[in-house]
Amino acid sequence: MARIELPFGHGTVVAETAATVATVAVPPRVEAPPIDALCDRALDAPIGSARLEDRVRAGDRVTLIVSDATRDEPRAAFVAAVRARLPAVRLTLAIATGTHGRAGGLATLGLDARTVGADAVIDHDGHDDDALVTVGTTTRGTPVQVHRVCVDADLVIATGVIRAHYFAGFGAGAKAIFPGLASSRAARINHLWKRDPAARAGAVDDNPCRLDLEEAARLAAPRSFLLDGVADRHDQVRAAVAGDLDAAFRAGAAIAAPWLTASARRSRCIVVADRAPVTRSLYQASKCVAAVAPWLVDGGRIVVVAPCEDGLGPLDVVNRGIYELGLVPRLPVHHEIVLVSSLASTTVAPSYARWAGSLADAIDGAEELLVVPLASKVIAHALA
Repeated sequence: MARIELPFGHGTVVAETAATVATVAVPPRVEAPPIDALCDRALDAPIGSARLEDRVRAGDRVTLIVSDATRDEPRAAFVAAVRARLPAVRLTLAIATGTHGRAGGLATLGLDARTVGADAVIDHDGHDDDALVTVGTTTRGTPVQVHRVCVDADLVIATGVIRAHYFAGFGAGAKAIFPGLASSRAARINHLWKRDPAARAGAVDDNPCRLDLEEAARLAAPRSFLLDGVADRHDQVRAAVAGDLDAAFRAGAAIAAPWLTASARRSRCIVVADRAPVTRSLYQASKCVAAVAPWLVDGGRIVVVAPCEDGLGPLDVVNRGIYELGLVPRLPVHHEIVLVSSLASTTVAPSYARWAGSLADAIDGAEELLVVPLASKVIAHALA
């Protein structure tokens, strides 16, 4: 018998199986340099841009964007590194929530008003038409509707962490601006490109979704600057890049790709798990399904191990926007998704996933298993 143990909220979930088990190896954890040192080095040598301190003058209006709580990121370090380089500017801190809904304020992000020192804080709401302005349309037809703090600023500084993203190639970069501060409607129009086969994890220059959102971000914030961390499979930030929104991002993506790419043979049953916050809802945990889709054979099953303490997420978005538009084009025609969570069967029933009461029940009958820890961080390469 083989024993499987995977992260589950603050604990683990365990099952024994007679199946043949293969595990996608996680590279050993290495000691990451201090984040403040990484940020300082990146800001000292920006890529494709003048230094941040040379891009602004006293009194300029600067919008500094940080991610919401769906991302585990060193926001305080980003803010401190940027603030140290700025003269007496008029600073607005904007929380990029995209289609997720309001973040709930600075406290949810490990920030406080005193250390941020912003003149204003914007908790973005993509449904608040009064705060949104339209600045144009991309060549692919996406309306560029964004919060006015992008348009009104003398400089927009985007922060984030570059990690695998199943249809935008990688997270961060221009995504902080669009869809981060976009209208929900405009963001979802861009997200329709997730159906394109070229919109896949690890893809950048041939990825229509990525190229579309980058064009939208340039229209929304023609005066921009980037400070991004680069994460490994353990979600450790081990590098940082700064400078031009697109050039610096591509340099960071090139660093991330070998850290995140993994190879395995296709399987009929794949078990995926990850750490919070990605496992706090089916909305987010669906990223694990997309990540391993290249490894699933036709007629196969993906078992998602995620407590989903925050529930499924908006059901129409989960079933249509994520499953039908985002997952089905990546999965083989015949497939099954099973959810092992803390949710009741009646709660899970309306979703695209089948409920299972335990990991043992979910893998019952499987003759082979491919186990993928930290699944949302993987760029999957299928071996012949």
